[in-house]
Amino acid sequence: MSQSKSHDQRIAELTFASVYPHYLAKVERKGRTKEELHEVIQWLTGFSEKKMQQQIDEGVTFEQFFQRAKLNKNAHLITGAICGYRVEEIENPLTQKVRYLDKLVDELAKGKKMEKILRQE
Repeated sequence: MSQSKSHDQRIAELTFASVYPHYLAKVERKGRTKEELHEVIQWLTGFSEKKMQQQIDEGVTFEQFFQRAKLNKNAHLITGAICGYRVEEIENPLTQKVRYLDKLVDELAKGKKMEKILRQE
């Protein structure tokens, strides 16, 4: 699915640190934990707890965040709609990675089992 270049650019320029508190609030509001959120982020990006905190402290953009990440080999198994787009149809690679993360956070908040979220079945 095609999105506008300005939309993709806005996503690239967003900082992970500015979005992370929203992810955390969303999952905690639904009864999930910070540790579970970190497990999901670590699964997708390969970042340790320390490396993830470093990204927050440095104020990296999503573009820098995903340049530094080692995307999980099973990330392509993340499918479904998020923000009105099917993640598997997003053409811009960076926007797709950000939407992968959004989708995982959404699944966590909706109470999905961790094994399903981490595509272990």
